[in-house]
Amino acid sequence: MPEKIDFSKVSFLIVDTNPLSNQLVRDILSVLGATAIRSANSVERACSILRRDPVDIIITEYHLEPDNGLALIDWVRSSPESSDRMIPIIMLTANSEQDYVINARDKGVTEFLAKPFNVEGLYRRLVAVIAKPRSFVNADEYFGPDRRRRQVPFGGPDRRGSDG
Repeated sequence: MPEKIDFSKVSFLIVDTNPLSNQLVRDILSVLGATAIRSANSVERACSILRRDPVDIIITEYHLEPDNGLALIDWVRSSPESSDRMIPIIMLTANSEQDYVINARDKGVTEFLAKPFNVEGLYRRLVAVIAKPRSFVNADEYFGPDRRRRQVPFGGPDRRGSDG
């Protein structure tokens, strides 16, 4: 774990209906040094917490009752009631099939981590959102972190130029 982050200065919101999973993430964050950790077991409760007391990072499960983690991401990224549309959101779920990952990415998730996970995997995602944040894109149909993971050189013609 090369980067050293002072997690005592970072506030977290864990959103998960499973109390054991919620407690596991809380315990890992505590071991890493986090002290400001809030929990919610629904999208409604998470939104209520975020309206009152914004946090630095959200860690959410995909499957929540009665909504899902996508509804939370959508609220954070597009609701006028959201206090920080650019808050990092880590989706932590057992559903790592391509459709789930693509849906989460297209809603504006910052990082995705499949269960079962280990401490190093969570730590790497946390470092990515804290020490290496991605730029945000504000387009007609999308607001969220730039979905491109890396920049690659392009050798073709520049079609975005004014020459058409």
